[in-house]
Amino acid sequence: MDYRITNNKAEMDVDAIHHYLSRSYWAENVPKKVVAKAIENSLCFGVLLTEASGKEQQVGFARLITDSATFAYLADVYILEAHRGQGLSKRMMTKVVEHPQLQGLRRIMLATRDAHGLYEQFGFTPLTDQSMFMQLWTPEVYR
Repeated sequence: MDYRITNNKAEMDVDAIHHYLSRSYWAENVPKKVVAKAIENSLCFGVLLTEASGKEQQVGFARLITDSATFAYLADVYILEAHRGQGLSKRMMTKVVEHPQLQGLRRIMLATRDAHGLYEQFGFTPLTDQSMFMQLWTPEVYR
């Protein structure tokens, strides 16, 4: 299979991304217009599969919210289940951490329930002092 990774927002399939995210544990029921706005205002990476017909299918995604100077937050990372086990998440994360817009940042953060092993391979570690971080949490916002 022929996969490629792009950060061209015009190539992101908002329908496919919304379909996945709206069923994920972290963004369940997220409205499509929220996903579209998030993509518009973020640095995005898509994993695309070129099918035999030449048509491309979005099979993975990641986005970063960043000021491109000091901070970024990595969110909405996924690879469709049927395409896992082929190193695609590692290929995508390599593109993420090597992207010129993310060089020299003081901190890149993320939250994950189940992918610690992936992110550790790229230098991510648990927070050293959780007491200094706070949040305004509205888990029911999409219901």
